[in-house]
Amino acid sequence: MKKSVHKESFLWLIQTIASVLFMPAFLHDLFTIDWTFQRTGLVLTSFVFQSLYLLLLAKAYKAGDMSQVYPMMRGSAALLIPLLCLVIYGEEFTRFNWIGLGLIVVGLFALSGIFSNRITKQSVITTLLTGTIGISITGYTLTDKSILLFMSPAGLLQIYNLAGFIALGAPALHSKKIKQEWLLNRRLILIGSIIAPSSYLLFLLAMQFAPISHISPIREISIVFGTILASIVLKEKQGAGRIGYSAIILLGIILIGFF
Repeated sequence: MKKSVHKESFLWLIQTIASVLFMPAFLHDLFTIDWTFQRTGLVLTSFVFQSLYLLLLAKAYKAGDMSQVYPMMRGSAALLIPLLCLVIYGEEFTRFNWIGLGLIVVGLFALSGIFSNRITKQSVITTLLTGTIGISITGYTLTDKSILLFMSPAGLLQIYNLAGFIALGAPALHSKKIKQEWLLNRRLILIGSIIAPSSYLLFLLAMQFAPISHISPIREISIVFGTILASIVLKEKQGAGRIGYSAIILLGIILIGFF
């Protein structure tokens, strides 16, 4: 997406293809689930958070480097989700888990460069934008945990796909760059339409077997891969410090995953 011509059009094409792929599972759940007011409300809440996330995601990648923006938005979610899980779902953390969580959050935000950069108007906008994205991630993650009690992971994933298809439809169509985006990046779009939904599908499956306060921070190992790929693929400047911050994140993941 970072290399795309028009971010919203690129994302919309991915969500459109994914919506077609996962529609059968969604229709099966739609007609077999005993829908109540509470269940419908949860699905709509997830839809709203997912829509907000995708709309702001496109704007965030316009505002800064991937190696800066991605750690900041994932870092805020990595902090909020475990803390709220302790209150909402009664999950527990050991001493090692708390230390691990702290290392992950510090490592993620340090990796973004927020501690070293001086405060500017652009940095404030980027921080507010990524912080709101982090809240959106937290919102749909906690909501989806409850939805999984009555809906299949594949059916639930379609809510994410449809949110992107609907929310991004207007800006994508208005740009009139959908055809251009497809002609230039159809290979990346096709790859993204498989990788993007598959990533969250695996996370939804993991939610059924482990406390969300544990697996959500572990999910942030993607930051390590993202930092490396940002350097190799996007040619963004990386220093020895960022390698050290990645090591801190890995240590935090080990403390949460194995203790």
